[in-house]
Amino acid sequence: MSSLRFLLLSVLLVAGSVQPVLAADRTPVILGTATPGGGFELYGGVLAEEVNKVAPDLNLLARNTRGSRQNIPLLEQGTLDVALVASLPAREAFEGIKRDEPTDLKIITAIYPTFGAFAVKGDSPAKTYSDLIGQKVAWGTRSSGLTLLSQYVNDALGLDRDKDFDAVYLERAGDGAPMVLNGEVAAQWGGGVGWPNFTKIMAAGGKLVGLSKDQIEAVNAKFPFLLPMEIPAGSYPGQKTALKTVGSYSYLLARADLPEDIAYRLAKAIHKAQPSLAARLKQGRDTLPENTWKATGNAERIHPGAFKYLAEIGVAGRNQGAEAAPSSKPSGNQQ
Repeated sequence: MSSLRFLLLSVLLVAGSVQPVLAADRTPVILGTATPGGGFELYGGVLAEEVNKVAPDLNLLARNTRGSRQNIPLLEQGTLDVALVASLPAREAFEGIKRDEPTDLKIITAIYPTFGAFAVKGDSPAKTYSDLIGQKVAWGTRSSGLTLLSQYVNDALGLDRDKDFDAVYLERAGDGAPMVLNGEVAAQWGGGVGWPNFTKIMAAGGKLVGLSKDQIEAVNAKFPFLLPMEIPAGSYPGQKTALKTVGSYSYLLARADLPEDIAYRLAKAIHKAQPSLAARLKQGRDTLPENTWKATGNAERIHPGAFKYLAEIGVAGRNQGAEAAPSSKPSGNQQ
């Protein structure tokens, strides 16, 4: 165990800031989430609580990070055991984009689909994505997978998120909703089901702005791994109709040397905890073994321990989605 990881674990256990200190015979597993106020922090905290209820041999400890793009190097350094990583940063790491070589990190489970949209105040005149061009927009934190998704979307639409919008980047994901509600920005980019910032904006009478049919087709044509998706009606307060957009599944990734038995126990515990997770968070409804198998695209990316569990329950070996498409990446510098 690295000295940094040992220090981190010691602080978590002593302070009790994330989970109560559990029995000494439990295996500690450090989970990286994201900045306060974002979807990964919410999901990771609830996941840790529910896993710890059903797995007497594990102690899943959630910790805040800067998000997906920091979680990947923290996993590779061994500072984290597992971490939540959005689909696009994971894909870039697996394919060696903007890296010297592909990552050897492994998938424990797919967590839920991440799809992008804007949230605006209820009295905003914006009705379409194009209506927000030239407006002041909060894209999120620079390490967020949702922020990276915005770059892919804009690139496919022939737009530059920094030049065609008055771009704002956040220190914490939770800073965006207040900025929309007080009029400091015209919109916040985000997405998924049950995302905390969208919940706050919608509860205050806001509305969601997605992509047109033509825009969805343009994004999918350039980046086939970004699939047409819907934010179902009722996902947020006052949302009466489904919203069309694009997206793909995010993951719980593990460091490559996480012992197989720990990965197996964790995958099994997550499956066992899934009903309770889904009862607390709408996005937990998608944290299913079959979604892991379908979303991965390449079975070799699944951790051997997690694969063992998928095989044990009869999921591994079913018809899997197409192998990962040839690498595609947006032009321009990535933040």
